[in-house]
Amino acid sequence: MSTPVRRRTLRQRLLSYITDAVSRLRAAWNILTTAQTRLLNALASIPPSRNGISRRLRQALTAFNGSLGDFSRAAMAYAERWAATDLPLIYREGAWSMLDNAGRDTDLFTWTDRHRAAITAASAQYYADVTSRIQEALRRARAFLRAVQAAARDMSGRVSITQLRRDHPLDTVVYSNQARHPVDAWAMSAVTWQAVTTANTAACRTALDELGVHFVEVRDGAECGWDSHDSPDKAHRTLRTIQDALVHPTAHPHCVREFLPRLDVIGRTNIASGAPL
Repeated sequence: MSTPVRRRTLRQRLLSYITDAVSRLRAAWNILTTAQTRLLNALASIPPSRNGISRRLRQALTAFNGSLGDFSRAAMAYAERWAATDLPLIYREGAWSMLDNAGRDTDLFTWTDRHRAAITAASAQYYADVTSRIQEALRRARAFLRAVQAAARDMSGRVSITQLRRDHPLDTVVYSNQARHPVDAWAMSAVTWQAVTTANTAACRTALDELGVHFVEVRDGAECGWDSHDSPDKAHRTLRTIQDALVHPTAHPHCVREFLPRLDVIGRTNIASGAPL
C-alpha cells in the first residue's frame, strides 16, 4: 500500500526528469554542432579544386549530410520518449503530490478518462512544439550545407569560415520574434515549462476530481505575477479557483509555481479567486 508521505518534494522529483530531458536534447544538438565544426574545419584546410568540389571536401559534405540523419534520429527519439513516457509520469507525479499534500493515499489517483484526455492533449501539443524545432534545425542545417557548397566552388579565395558560422549558428534556436537563443537556454526553458505545466495541471484536476476541492493555495516566487511574471496581480499565498489555476498552471518559463489543496474551504461560496491569505 502506498504511503501518503513521499520522500521528495514535487520540485525535486521534477528536477530529475528535467535534467535528464535537457541532457538528451543537448546530446542530440551536439551531433549537429560538432558536424558543423568538422565541415568548416575541412573547408578551411582543403584547398579549392579547379575541377569543382574536391573529392576530400565532397566526403566531408557527405559526412555532414549523414550527421543530419543522426541528429534527426536522436532528437526525434527524445521527442517521442518525452511525449509518450516522461510527460505521463510527470502528470502522475503532479497528481500524487496533490494527494500527498491533502494527506490522502496516492492510490486514490487512477487514469480516468478525464486524466487520460488531459495528458493526451498536453503530450500532443508539446510533441508538436519539439518536432517543429527539430524540423527548423534541419532546415537551417541544410541551408548551411548549401552555403558551404557555394563557398567551396568559389575560386576567389574569399571564403570566410567565421562569416559562415556567424550566418548559420546551428547552436541556436530562432524564436517567433526572430531572436536567436542558445540551444541550452531554450532546452532548459522549454522542458521546465512543459514539466511544471503538466504537473500543475494534474494537481488541479486531481484536486477537483479526487478530492472535491474547488480552491487551491498558490505557492510561487514572492514577486511572480499570476498570469505573467510582471503582473501586478501577485500569485504567492493567494487562493485561486481550480478553473483559474488550470488556465494559469505557470506564469512564465522557469516558474516554480505549485498548488496546495484547501480542503478547509470546501463548500464556501464567499471567497473570491485571487484572495490573499
